[in-house]
Amino acid sequence: TAAAGGNVIEWYDFYIFGSLATILAVKFFDKSNAIAALLSTIALFTAGFLVRPLGAFVFGWMGDRVGRKYTFILTLVGMALGTGAIGLIPTFEQIGLSAAIILFCLRMVQGLCLGGSYGGAITYVAEHVPEDRRGYYTGWLQTSPTLGIVLSLIIIIATRTYFGEAAFADWAWRIPFLCSFLLVFVTMYMRANFEESPVYEEIKAKGKTSKNPWREAFLNPANLKYVVIATIVVLGEGVVWYSSQFWALFYLQTVSKVDTLTSAFIVGIGLVIGTPSLVFFGWLSDKIGRKPVILGGFFLAAVTYYPLYTWLGAVTHPGQINYPVAILIVAILVFYVGMVYGPIGAFLAEFFPGRIRYTAVSMPYMIGNGWGGGLVPFITTAVYTA
Repeated sequence: TAAAGGNVIEWYDFYIFGSLATILAVKFFDKSNAIAALLSTIALFTAGFLVRPLGAFVFGWMGDRVGRKYTFILTLVGMALGTGAIGLIPTFEQIGLSAAIILFCLRMVQGLCLGGSYGGAITYVAEHVPEDRRGYYTGWLQTSPTLGIVLSLIIIIATRTYFGEAAFADWAWRIPFLCSFLLVFVTMYMRANFEESPVYEEIKAKGKTSKNPWREAFLNPANLKYVVIATIVVLGEGVVWYSSQFWALFYLQTVSKVDTLTSAFIVGIGLVIGTPSLVFFGWLSDKIGRKPVILGGFFLAAVTYYPLYTWLGAVTHPGQINYPVAILIVAILVFYVGMVYGPIGAFLAEFFPGRIRYTAVSMPYMIGNGWGGGLVPFITTAVYTA
């Protein structure tokens, strides 16, 4: 629960940026070209994904050499400070181009920390639970990114409603970023109450920790083969995750021209309905295997995305939105996420030996999810705009 709770807030930090992309475009870039400003903001959003493998590389090594617990906590603190600081940056009007440069640097901090934390969370939880229920327990952990989006939408809706549109556009947009400083208190609790992973403790006690996790994971042909396979699987999972959840929000706002509050409501309710599927399919993968569940999700997504998004566009014309159908479509999309993402934590943890698990889990996850999934908003927005 503590690992998932920390992850929820961390993903909230990461996605609050994308949820407020249209406002950030106005605040930190030249307003003379609205499309260029929006694409610039989405490019910054994407840059946070592209740097994630570097975070996995650095913190993965630390997790296998120093330990799961302290590495995981270090990344959470870095994320809290990086995101909270975004709420303190002066705007383009106040300090010019420096505003965009500072925003870019803080986005890099976010990406680096997230790159190191998620592999740690998967490894930490997977090494604490029974093998025959690993899919079920890591399925709970897999709900954290989706719940992070829900939390970001709830705080945006609450802040917008309380302060009003004018105040929110002027200064209250900073509040969701400043909320992330609360993550520091979560990490203090975790530091006081967490114990090191029993698997890592045993490896350390026997003096079998890896001297060079990078070399063992990426230069050993046997391990490298599994790294490549895992990366390809996570690449597909990343595309499904972002196409189903985050692109749904982008689609409603940029294609259907639905206002921010309404689109946040539709996607938020759809996410809440669909999120239990992550735990269900994690549990199912314990019973019938990881592969049929994950590949089934890939197949359904590939076959039905186009008709589902066409249908979503048809029922979300501004002024005549069919809320139940729109929410149902988003819930179906999240159901696909449950199939591919629910079992993936257990799938990755079981692929690699404990002595290099933090490194070997983090890199495929962040390359596949960060590059494969992270490019979805930028590519789809650019294509639609063109």
